[in-house]
Amino acid sequence: MTLTRDFKQTIVERVQREPAFAAALLDEAASLFLNGEPATARVILRDLVNATVGFEGLAKATERPSKSLHRMLSANGNPSMDNLAAIFDVLRRNLQVNIEVRAA
Repeated sequence: MTLTRDFKQTIVERVQREPAFAAALLDEAASLFLNGEPATARVILRDLVNATVGFEGLAKATERPSKSLHRMLSANGNPSMDNLAAIFDVLRRNLQVNIEVRAA
């Protein structure tokens, strides 16, 4: 019998163990949004929220309902720019990183 690990649990453990990995996920989500791949970006943000602040913590920090945040960060979600900015800000502060945009 093959032993397998749950992918989401692996992400949670790695984010908690490696702050640089968590920062890289946040950077990747921002890059994906800016490069026209919002569905993938939302899924990455969802995993990052689950691995860090959790949806209840995010709801408290953003003053938005947890269920709404879950919907926003689903593959088919459609968060407003204000909501996205609030989510990125909470994650950025939690991970203690800055987000900088650089031209390639």
